[in-house]
This record gives sequence, structure tokens and C-alpha cells, in this order.
Amino acid sequence: QVQLVESGGGLVQPGGSLRLSCAASGFSLDTYAIGWFRQAPGKKREGVTSINNGDGSTYYADSVKGRFTTSRDNAKNTVFLQMNSLKLEDTAVYYCAAVRVEVPEFWGRSWYNEYEYDYWGQGTQVTVSS
Repeated sequence: QVQLVESGGGLVQPGGSLRLSCAASGFSLDTYAIGWFRQAPGKKREGVTSINNGDGSTYYADSVKGRFTTSRDNAKNTVFLQMNSLKLEDTAVYYCAAVRVEVPEFWGRSWYNEYEYDYWGQGTQVTVSS
């Protein structure tokens, strides 16, 4: 059974850091592109970042560039999202998602589209507040 489980969310002050984890079971993450999305109350779900299953290229939304970093540990079958310099507007439920991409070189064109992904985690709450 394919399953993604996020963890690591919590309450943090502005300027602080959190590291989210996305652990996979039922499949090998290294053969899938993984995306991180977030949804704030009253807003649409938006793509935050993605790491492809080819050369491990990463992609970021402009709002998080330079602050967030995504990486994978294939031995642990886990993808991480390191979030630094957190802002109030980063408050949201964060989801990881997976899709098997046939041509990783083209993933940069599609990574932010939630409808491209086949599997989703249940989400983890990140709250940035003073």
C-alpha cells in the first residue's frame, strides 16, 4: 500500500526554522518526483517546492526561494523540507505528494501543478506566530 506520512510541523516564531519530513512506504521514493504543497485557511493549495527523480533537480516557488530547501535521503526513503527564516505568511498545512515522472528533465514545467501528483500525505500544520 502506497503511503506518504508528513511530520515535523509545529509552532515557531517568525525568523525560526522547522524541518518537515515525508516518509514513504509501499514504493521507493527515488523513482518518484516529490512535491511539497501548502494550504492556508481560505486559500488555494499552492506548490512550494519539488525534487525530481532524475538528477535530483529542485524547484521552488518565488515566495520561498533562498529560505526553503528540499532534499531526499533514499536510504531512509524520506524527503525533507528545511524551512528557515519563517514568516507569518508561511503558516499553512503542508503536504507532500509523489508522482512517477517519465521524463525528469521536463519536470520543471509541471512541478507546481497539484493535479500532476498521484499520491498525497495527510498534511502537517505549520504555524508561524509571535
